[in-house]
Amino acid sequence: MEKIRLGKTNLLVTRSAFGALPVQRLGKEEGAALLYRAYENGINFFDTANGYSDSEEKIGLALSKVRDQVIIATKTGSSTPDLFWKHLELSLTRMKTDYIDVYQFHNPRTPHGDEMVACMVKAKEQGMIRHIGVTAHRLDTATAEVESGIYETMQYPLSALSSERDLDLVRLCREKDVGVIAMKALSGGLLTSAAPSMAFLRQFDNVVPIWGFQRDSELDEVLQLEKNPPALDDAMMARIQADRAQLAGDFCRACGYCQPCPAGIKIETCARMPLLLRRAPFQNFMSDGVRADMENIENCIHCDACKGRCPYSLDTPKLLRAALEDYRAFRAEKLGAGN
Repeated sequence: MEKIRLGKTNLLVTRSAFGALPVQRLGKEEGAALLYRAYENGINFFDTANGYSDSEEKIGLALSKVRDQVIIATKTGSSTPDLFWKHLELSLTRMKTDYIDVYQFHNPRTPHGDEMVACMVKAKEQGMIRHIGVTAHRLDTATAEVESGIYETMQYPLSALSSERDLDLVRLCREKDVGVIAMKALSGGLLTSAAPSMAFLRQFDNVVPIWGFQRDSELDEVLQLEKNPPALDDAMMARIQADRAQLAGDFCRACGYCQPCPAGIKIETCARMPLLLRRAPFQNFMSDGVRADMENIENCIHCDACKGRCPYSLDTPKLLRAALEDYRAFRAEKLGAGN
């Protein structure tokens, strides 16, 4: 599989990487098997986080015996030095390794100050980590972090839907020799094929998408595309423009930072329901269980916590209300009144 240099880290990583957030939803043996299968088929870069429940443990189970042949990135959401060191020791233990290749601050709301950066530098000096990275969902925060000169990698949402402002960040990273790790390449599942984003992001030889794999079929799709990478030709651009037209405006990216909801609303699914109904077989969302989840929006207590946490500055309660009204109308149209 083709590899590229990940900015000033000088790490050579495969052009498609494994995003290990979804494997937390699998059993340990099943998740480990999927991770190892990706390695066997040539993927050498794996990204996870301390906060992804047992994802790190599954990486340790799957890849510890081939540790010198893989590159592992993980993240800490710590905001104090004590928690930083606790997270780092825990990640090393879980993944059965003596070092982490890329250790990232996990989506800080504002760039970290000197105290936290000093922790990263000390961990690097001690050989516990090899390179210092950061993740961001807000463009202004990401830009400031790249401009700081502190970070060797930037992880940011990038896909075929990315705007010119997003692509300006990619260009800035090239100028600063900061490696770009692209999360949300399928825009939280709203893009139903990996081909458009692979073709679009492959324009930039400093960008590595981390695909969120949960099934063999998802891994197989990317592996097949890597064998014959899709071209960004007129037909592909027309497909991308059609997606952009349908997904224009505010929509939930399913990043999960709005959770937990005190009313138990499944925000990541419910807020995206109008798009899911029209971009996937709608029958998947007509069950009594899904209907109950949607109707639970009525129990919103209007605390606005989700709105305050959203890295995309979405008015989440407004999106949820609109999604419920749309769902009721769509269900009545497809199943008849009273259903």
